[in-house]
Amino acid sequence: MIFDWLIPTLLVAVIALAVLGMVRRIRLWRAGQPEPVALVKGLMAMPRRYLVDLHHVVSRDKMMSHTHVATAGGFVLSMLLILAVHLFGLTAQWLSIALLASLALMTVGAGFVFKRRLNPPARLSKGPWMRLPKSLLTFSVTFFILTLPSAGVLPEHFGNGVITAILTLGVVIGLGELLFGMAWGGPMKHAFAGALHLAFHRRPERFAGGRSTGLKALDLNGQKLGVEKPKDFKWNQLLGFDACVQCGKCEAMCPAFAAGQPLNPKKLIQDMVVGLAGGTDAKYAGSPYPGQSVGSACGGTDKVITEGLIKNETLWSCTTCRACVEECPMMIEHVDAIVDMRRFLTLEKGATPNKGAEVLENLIVTDNPGGLNPSHRMNWAADQELALMKQVQQAEVLFWVSDGAFDMRSQRILRAFVKVLKRAKVSFAVLGDEELDSGDLARRLGDDATFQRLAKRNIETLSRYQFKQIVTTDPHAFHCLKNEYPDFYPSGEKPNYEVLHHTTFINRLVKAGKITLNPIKTAKVTYHDPCYLGRYNGEYDSPRELLGALGIELVEMERSGFRSRCCGGGGGAPITDIPGERRIADMRMDDIRATGAEMVAVGCQQCTAMLEGVVEPRPEVKDIAEMVAEALVEDSQDDTVQIAPVTAKNTPKTQPAAKTAELVASRAADYSTSQTANA
Repeated sequence: MIFDWLIPTLLVAVIALAVLGMVRRIRLWRAGQPEPVALVKGLMAMPRRYLVDLHHVVSRDKMMSHTHVATAGGFVLSMLLILAVHLFGLTAQWLSIALLASLALMTVGAGFVFKRRLNPPARLSKGPWMRLPKSLLTFSVTFFILTLPSAGVLPEHFGNGVITAILTLGVVIGLGELLFGMAWGGPMKHAFAGALHLAFHRRPERFAGGRSTGLKALDLNGQKLGVEKPKDFKWNQLLGFDACVQCGKCEAMCPAFAAGQPLNPKKLIQDMVVGLAGGTDAKYAGSPYPGQSVGSACGGTDKVITEGLIKNETLWSCTTCRACVEECPMMIEHVDAIVDMRRFLTLEKGATPNKGAEVLENLIVTDNPGGLNPSHRMNWAADQELALMKQVQQAEVLFWVSDGAFDMRSQRILRAFVKVLKRAKVSFAVLGDEELDSGDLARRLGDDATFQRLAKRNIETLSRYQFKQIVTTDPHAFHCLKNEYPDFYPSGEKPNYEVLHHTTFINRLVKAGKITLNPIKTAKVTYHDPCYLGRYNGEYDSPRELLGALGIELVEMERSGFRSRCCGGGGGAPITDIPGERRIADMRMDDIRATGAEMVAVGCQQCTAMLEGVVEPRPEVKDIAEMVAEALVEDSQDDTVQIAPVTAKNTPKTQPAAKTAELVASRAADYSTSQTANA
């Protein structure tokens, strides 16, 4: 029969062409910068990463998860058995029956893919992707029929010339799409690139339940700072771009895209593929950047990205909220790529937009983004009688105040947290004017030089004192201290302290019985998850447990937890201020209003500022520390703080009450003057 020689011939030919395509694709990836990977370990770990870690993300959509298991699993198993039965001619009937079963499984999965594509969500790319379910069905049904004779269901020679021609065409279409297209750039490309992407992922810590969210340190001694051309990315970053399945889940979660700003994370990744392979975006079949048309972008590995491929404002629209990364079923790192390109614009070109250059200059000169007098960092606490680390040298807790010290609204949060610490009799101290900006803003704006300078100086300060925990009310500083500062400790040294967000710390105090809370009487409260606390650090439970301890029955927003919508305040977005159709904070407030809540609880000073910037009427915005401070059960003793023993040499002198009041008034006047000067 014709299939006795035709199928093996087609299999060999298509596999040979596929191998050539894979070699070509690998050469494109290797045009990137060197990056060491665990070659053997990565390949060995790939099956588990694909079947377990990846499906932790995919399984959020149960139907598509099961569909993917049936389709992809059925295809991989079927392909192996097809080689055994139809190429190598193994005649064991059980092999043919097993092949029929795997092809039947694949057919069921492909049927669900076909159903989804009949009325696809707007986020899905169309074009060639619309033919994929037909190609999957063609492959599975054709080989199912061809395997029936060897399984003993049909006679060895069956059918006439028409049937033979149809089945031959089915083999060509099926193998062409699923093998040839996989290697040369068809809709199935993600299967080949995706498997290797998982094996050689730039952040292997993300697998087996791990978390990795800190930006990679920039080598400031490199010939080029940041990414100017596609070839400046690490080679496994280019591989990661090629693994995109164009499902658009990142697009659906992106706050900038929803606000009509010129950013679509899916389009950005596909533009990176254009830069990798060369050509234009004319064949892109998904949603464009808002306000921009498709077809004009062009690039190549050696062409400047921002001169024809991606516009600067696309990069500056990102809030670095990681919603795209959290949602991506291929675990692609969009934010890393954006910040890498920002680094070049900031450090090499000086092209930070709007107030970006001014803010970065302020950080360089005054160590805070507002350009305020660093000696005024403790003005907010003039009447708080706080212990300074340089005086006491040691304490159980170091309270990292962060730049909320210069903002009058944030100072209320700081005072509330201090009240909680004192009521719980926690031994704590602050750095005072020794504390510098954490560097978060500089780093997200691409100025890794300023970030590294601040980080190293802060680390030097921290190393002089003894404490067990750092606690802060600022999730951005929390993230830097916990996840990014360890990269800059001297070789062989590691932080010997725990970094906590204030909601986590207060929750521990409640559980330990250190403070007692009165129930808060309010009708409805919802909670806004800060991006840098939730998606970056996985802390979703402590704030909610605290609200529960306050007797609050929480009303969750539709977008909450790992799918929380960003407030629009991260990544320097309020500073770069790229215009869109709406403000992200307004959209988030609409989410809040939809719950019918009278109050929104937050755990981030930046989120508080963004949400309170929404025009009233709107629900009240309160930090959880403020809510806890108001609910504290009165103690018969004074709110005094217990600190480590202090020697006479460094015991701070107390101020008379009149002198303290005078000092408070003086510092308040200084603060008001500095605020006016910087307005």
